[in-house]
Amino acid sequence: MSVNRKRLFDEILNNFLERFSDVDAIIVSDNEGLVIAGEKRKDTASNIEIVSVLTTLINPVLERIRNEFSFKKFGTASFDTDEHRLLFVTIDEERILSLIFNSMASVEKVAPYTYFLAEKTAQILNSQEGDTLQLTIPDFDYEKERHERLKESICQSELDECVAYSFKFVIVGNHEVGKTSLIRQFVERKFSHDYRATIGLNIFAHNFDFQGNELNVQLWDIGAQQYFKRFRRIYYNGAEAAFIVFDITNRDSFDKVHEWYKELNELIDEINIPIILVGNKDDLAEKRVVSSTEGEALAKSLSENGINYIETSALTGNNVQAAFELIAYHYIIKSKKKEKERIQESLTEAILSTLKELVILELTFISENLNWNPGFQTIMNIEKLGEFSKLKDNHNEKLYPYKNGLIISSYTYEEFNLSNSDGVFVIFDARGKEHIDPKWKETLMNIIRKLRKKRAILVGLRVSDDKNYPQLMEEFVIDKDLEDKVVSVLFLKIGSDYREKIYDNLVLLIDLIVNTRSLK
Repeated sequence: MSVNRKRLFDEILNNFLERFSDVDAIIVSDNEGLVIAGEKRKDTASNIEIVSVLTTLINPVLERIRNEFSFKKFGTASFDTDEHRLLFVTIDEERILSLIFNSMASVEKVAPYTYFLAEKTAQILNSQEGDTLQLTIPDFDYEKERHERLKESICQSELDECVAYSFKFVIVGNHEVGKTSLIRQFVERKFSHDYRATIGLNIFAHNFDFQGNELNVQLWDIGAQQYFKRFRRIYYNGAEAAFIVFDITNRDSFDKVHEWYKELNELIDEINIPIILVGNKDDLAEKRVVSSTEGEALAKSLSENGINYIETSALTGNNVQAAFELIAYHYIIKSKKKEKERIQESLTEAILSTLKELVILELTFISENLNWNPGFQTIMNIEKLGEFSKLKDNHNEKLYPYKNGLIISSYTYEEFNLSNSDGVFVIFDARGKEHIDPKWKETLMNIIRKLRKKRAILVGLRVSDDKNYPQLMEEFVIDKDLEDKVVSVLFLKIGSDYREKIYDNLVLLIDLIVNTRSLK
């Protein structure tokens, strides 16, 4: 079955016209003026066919371009007539993309998109049976907005939970290093032996699974020609990760890595995005001029903490999947770090806000062993809470008062002082247990008895899975003589992700304290 290029052109050209109302018509032609494909706005000169538009408006200008400007590869030209503005983009040495705008249109606004359209046009013209062509028109402004929204809603789950992530990363590097081939090998599992430089920009969308997480990625293949550099800031908008690709058989492409790294850092607003250095064409070992050692050394030198280096072959597929999974891993880990910083800020704000209201806030943490008391240790490691002193610090009791009025204490089940405590966080380790230890209920009853009224207790049950959690929780039946005491008791599951969830748990404890104190 042959490629239906007419259908593909109809789709991409109509998508473009629908997106940009200032564009009246689009024509793909050869240098002699033969129409290869074209589309015009339905309400524009309905009695004039595309061939007439080409003959009347474009051919005279094309002749002038050929005679006076000697179009270079990837060159552009624009001309104004009384009724139209014309923009031309060379697809290759023989074919030209022409766009007809209304006379008042802003060509500059559409210009970055015309190179994407030219690239898709070239793909259609060179497509073969079985090729996957993605013809959706991107929105460069939306990418920055999407990135900002993403930063505000990063998933909070552990890597071992099933989560959907969406992110954009750019692939840069000198021409002919194999950027497009790497993407096609990853997305389509195929390799094209016919080299064709990317015209400005190409975008692939792809979904894949990584450690139980669904990854929805946009792969932005950026043209390397100097001509397109003026549009790269727009193309980089919202990028959250990047590949810098060089060819291990081409020393110049390796030497230019520093420039690409510098450009990414200068033009991408996001600071310290994950970047992977990729040495491509490792199937050509006999032609190698850049050693693996050199690649690794360069990767380490590019930033204070270094970046990862991996060698791939777009031809054989060697390490291609691993390279994309590596960038996904770094993106997720960076997202987790950001989320941790965000929720740490939330906890700090909750504590300081409560201190303004109560002046003194005492939090008590009770566990079987003081060496594992994540709530106490988490608060102690928040630098923004200020200085503290160690009033008591032994194997049975820890008491740390802060200068701002916060007091945190830590005890074992055997003995605890709750005379001034505003809230208690007690953890019982129920991993592998069918029933609670009777001593745990006794400990909880003692906590309730010793606490003053209108105080809060957070009970954490550490379990290996959630199958027995509801049953274990129900076994903590509060004695009738304590039911009338105004103390809030809240149970929660402590799972394997407690390190990530502990901030949320502590914010929950602070909220519980504030709400309980307001009870009448």
